[in-house]
Amino acid sequence: MLKSLYSGVTGMKNLQTKMDVISNNIANVNTTGFKRGRVRFEDMISQSIASAQEGINAKQVGLGVQTSAIDTIMSGGSLQATGRELDFGIENGDSSFFVVSGDGGVNNQYTRDGGFYLDAENNLVTSAGYSVMGVNNTEPDGTETLEKLSIPAYIQVNADGSISASDSVPDGATNVFGLNSHSIDSKGVITGNYGNGESYVIGQVALAKFANAAGLEKVGGNLYSESANSGAPELGFPADDSYGVIRSGFLEMSNVDLANEFTEMIIANRAYQANSRSITTSDSMLEELLALKR
Repeated sequence: MLKSLYSGVTGMKNLQTKMDVISNNIANVNTTGFKRGRVRFEDMISQSIASAQEGINAKQVGLGVQTSAIDTIMSGGSLQATGRELDFGIENGDSSFFVVSGDGGVNNQYTRDGGFYLDAENNLVTSAGYSVMGVNNTEPDGTETLEKLSIPAYIQVNADGSISASDSVPDGATNVFGLNSHSIDSKGVITGNYGNGESYVIGQVALAKFANAAGLEKVGGNLYSESANSGAPELGFPADDSYGVIRSGFLEMSNVDLANEFTEMIIANRAYQANSRSITTSDSMLEELLALKR
């Protein structure tokens, strides 16, 4: 009798975990780049009343349920048009992430939220101030060390045709031109148009992909960190094989399906009620047993 009580308790406890995950999914239905969670259950150990014999199956009583996994579903969300040049969405690259860092690339973190801004020094940053990582003033060949991306307010055109970035006009400098506009293409290449009427490649946004993206750990703020089960990040650039491409003027929406979440909520609610009923029924049976002594 007590087994049924404890089995009901495990069912209610683990269904509460499922409701916690569902509620978090619904709460983040409008969170940029959010990836929904999913709870899976497995049965606990079973007590054997009798072992299997030839022609006779084993007699076993299960002792309840437990949570086997809380998965992060990494399928891509829809891209929503914003018309803002510094909003970037990753298309056809579900395992790819923007690389960001709070300390100049020493400890990188990863995000699908491509809503970026320029700070006072014209560095490309996230809404929380993390630096967006990539390569500056070069056509990447796969050997570069990632660095903070910036869109310089001024450039100085050198005699050999190369450019030097500057946040202000150096004293006595010549061939210095101010930024008029900038754009980013599907390969993540940032191009600036300057006062001399010429366009120059400023840099390129980097991406990282993982062998097991679902193994990344959520750390809040739309950020993920590498874990022992995600594998090491494989750095690359948009339009490289399997990295996807970048769409400027778009943001990735959450991949939460409200219809699915509400259905799962109803199922979890009914299952919770059923487990509660198994406890109250077992209690009634125990009450009847105790009444035999009267």
